[in-house]
Amino acid sequence: MNLPAEYLNRMQKRLGEGFPAFLRAMEQPPLRGVRANTLKLSPAAFAAIFPHAGDPVPWEKTGFYTDAERLGAFPAHHAGLFYAQEPSAMCAAPLLDARPEERVLDLCAAPGGKTTQLAAAMGGGGVLIANEYVYDRARILSQNVERLGVKNCAVVSADPAALARCFPAYFDKILVDAPCSGEGMFRKDENAIAEWSEENVSRCAVRQAAILDEAAAMLRGGGRLVYSTCTFERAENEGQIEAFLARHAEFTLIGEEMLFPHEVRGEGHFAALLEKSGAERGNAPAFPVRRNAAAEKAYAAFARAFFVRPPAGRLTTLDDGRMYLLPEAMPALPVRTLRVGIELGAFDGRRFTPAHALAMAVTKGECARFLPLSEGETEKYLRGETFQTDAENGWCVVGYGDYPLGLGKIAGGILKNHYPKGLRRQ
Repeated sequence: MNLPAEYLNRMQKRLGEGFPAFLRAMEQPPLRGVRANTLKLSPAAFAAIFPHAGDPVPWEKTGFYTDAERLGAFPAHHAGLFYAQEPSAMCAAPLLDARPEERVLDLCAAPGGKTTQLAAAMGGGGVLIANEYVYDRARILSQNVERLGVKNCAVVSADPAALARCFPAYFDKILVDAPCSGEGMFRKDENAIAEWSEENVSRCAVRQAAILDEAAAMLRGGGRLVYSTCTFERAENEGQIEAFLARHAEFTLIGEEMLFPHEVRGEGHFAALLEKSGAERGNAPAFPVRRNAAAEKAYAAFARAFFVRPPAGRLTTLDDGRMYLLPEAMPALPVRTLRVGIELGAFDGRRFTPAHALAMAVTKGECARFLPLSEGETEKYLRGETFQTDAENGWCVVGYGDYPLGLGKIAGGILKNHYPKGLRRQ
């Protein structure tokens, strides 16, 4: 691996006697991991149906090492049963100990690994806000939130300062997985090596400090914050925390950990847990519910045929006819918002058409019409093909075994495929 000389000098000073072991580790292939989505199944159930789940990841009870490649091609991935995540990156979210009744913010959330970890820990309860400033990355985040069937999350794209103005002292828990110089990406991404420089390390440290200050303003008294990066630079890790504590006497460091690739099975990660003193707790207006009697009537008719147990929440209809089911505690979001709660579908003035997100957010037991597919039918469905069935006419959820893959509409013995075109296999 052709690493910059300046970088090697910095690492030698940081690691001392451990530097030769670090260099040997950097010549090894990168490690891969998967995390079972416990919103849909247990880790044991996942391991039973996914033969590529290897040793457990020590710091994440739902994580497994894997030697499988092209993880996005597996039907289990399409069904949202797992998230492909680098093993050491799984260390940060568990430190936050997110609970079902809490207000939680993932401030730098794309592509969604830590967001979906937090969502699983919350078990569908409370409110989770996932923010990504870069809109194109926020779209990827939103897709992953949808694929894993997260019900209690809003995905927004805003500058942290704009969020801080909206949510002073609002959140119980905040995760700041800050943009960094990316040294933990070196083994799997040559571009990360090419982009590294001492100047970039300095720029990252300045940006991280600004993001942390905004996060501090959004955390309630008594709340907890986790700061993490995938770099080894002290200025972006321990030094960043020391500087933050010097600026914010109301915070206490609970603990911090630096994972190096020569010491653990992972690419490397830093995480620190902090707690804010005081009792200040802010509130925000509830998300505004827009009522549309005709749309709600059409959805109700659909729901009677489609569900055994429809999901609970507050129904709202946007001006374009899209309908969402919101968590009861979802706050107003006066920033650019990509998704909120569950997208149920759309009303065009005459009929209601369900959304793919609805299928991904329900379980087999909630559906009146659930069509499990064979292995061959699953492959056809993921390619967007139609096929014959003797099932009852109407909308149904199509399943990979007992787990939803998407929607179909049956008419005259033919299943019309409603798997989104952008997700289909070629």
